[in-house]
Amino acid sequence: MTSFTDLGVPAELATVLSGFGINEPFPIQTATLPDSLAGRDVLGRGRTGSGKTYAFVLPVVARLAASGAPRKPGRPRALILAPTRELATQIEAALSPLATKLGLRTLTVFGGVGANPQIRGLKNGVDILVACPGRLDDHLRNGHASLDSIEITVLDEADHMADLGFLPVVRRLMDLTPREGQRMLFSATLDGGVDILVKRFMHKPVTHHVDSASEAPIQMSHHVLHVRHDDRFPVLVDLVAAPGRTVVFTRTKRRAKTLTRQLIQAGVPAVELHGNLAQNARNRNLSAFSDGSAATLVATDIAARGIHVDDVALVIHADPPVEHKAYLHRSGRTARAGAQGTVITLMTDDQQGDVRDLTRKAGIKPTTTRTRPGDALLAELAPGERTYTEPAAFDAAMAAAQPAAGRDGGDGENAAPRARRGGSGGGGGTGGGRRRGASRPTTGAAHEGGAAGGQGGARSQGGTRGAQGGGSRGGAQGARATTAGGGTGGQARGRRGTGGGTGSTPVHSTQTGGGSSTGGAAAFSSGSRVGGRRGR
Repeated sequence: MTSFTDLGVPAELATVLSGFGINEPFPIQTATLPDSLAGRDVLGRGRTGSGKTYAFVLPVVARLAASGAPRKPGRPRALILAPTRELATQIEAALSPLATKLGLRTLTVFGGVGANPQIRGLKNGVDILVACPGRLDDHLRNGHASLDSIEITVLDEADHMADLGFLPVVRRLMDLTPREGQRMLFSATLDGGVDILVKRFMHKPVTHHVDSASEAPIQMSHHVLHVRHDDRFPVLVDLVAAPGRTVVFTRTKRRAKTLTRQLIQAGVPAVELHGNLAQNARNRNLSAFSDGSAATLVATDIAARGIHVDDVALVIHADPPVEHKAYLHRSGRTARAGAQGTVITLMTDDQQGDVRDLTRKAGIKPTTTRTRPGDALLAELAPGERTYTEPAAFDAAMAAAQPAAGRDGGDGENAAPRARRGGSGGGGGTGGGRRRGASRPTTGAAHEGGAAGGQGGARSQGGTRGAQGGGSRGGAQGARATTAGGGTGGQARGRRGTGGGTGSTPVHSTQTGGGSSTGGAAAFSSGSRVGGRRGR
């Protein structure tokens, strides 16, 4: 068995990895480390979850420690560019223990948070800078940093940066680094805009293709559930109420926000992740998902790249993506590092052609099954007892465990940069986060949580809700109903029947009925066709 030290990794770093239970390199690491540690330009392709982060973090730390160049104020020695805040944060998490072991200082720079701590960190001197392009561009333009001392430059998820429109600012940043420095580029695909970067900035790169992005991991099983529009939501609730972590993908920010609230109202603790959330809200929600406070994460494609939370057993495409690459990257949130995982796509009649083309281009041959709520297949795909929690209890737990979300807007590094100047940038907004005290309802059609035919939007004050207009809370009536033979609605388990009072104790139950739910179905079904790009 090849070890990290066999590949040239310093023993001190191998010891740190061993402490994390990482003893055997992945294929992408085995292929690239000898070249990257030797100082060559490296072009590495590997699908998501293949271990690319350590493939570039290890040589960056090892080579900087060996060079012995002094740390200078405002002049980092290595630059790692990442397309999103979440990916930058996770790179830092992998990097920091290794850098600390060898006496190197790191700093992470991205938008959506205050600029002053970053400016102070740059002024104090940093060896390795992990940055999103937009905020780093701001600091450079304002004279807070220079890239003229960069010894190593790394582009992570380069194809995603190209997809998001970052190529102009990435080219500008790389033009500011010394041409003789080492450059590494890691990506799931090496086409289109990525090839432009390779030709312009890399010198005789050694190319390694490992785990083709056009092939899904063999540990991942793929299923398409052919459902009626009105059945999509209760089928989804059944799946996510099973034990284990689940990531649910939608195409738009509004849909992610709406669906998260519907799931909470149906008794499923869930958090959202999309581009409209402020950074502290993103951090809070990811933390809740990671520590198990909320076992379901509802996300747009912003989470399909680089977000790694251990033991995600299930990925559900509530909205099938437009492109096959997005399908593969989304699906890659499960079956990571050799683990098993299940991917489910919910498909309605009008989506059949689109989903068929999508899976064909992705190289996937899924098992397709017509499915209704209560089918035994759902328990096979997501095994275990279904449990549900009162919405008020979950909101109270989140409020108690997390600080209130601030109002600092995101800098939109998940969108093409537009001549930002300093500050925290434009775009973004607070969106989504539940705050201590009053919780505002989502306005208009986005909060269609009630049963079809006239439940008003549920308003909440201090974490408790009262349904307006009768019926059960936010679609939970149907989703959590036990029915004898099908009908809409039904009696909500552990709560009221059809009346107006609200229960307040947590509900832990197993869904046994096969009833049809219209609660939440209207909002969940709207805007669900594949195609038609909207804001992510």
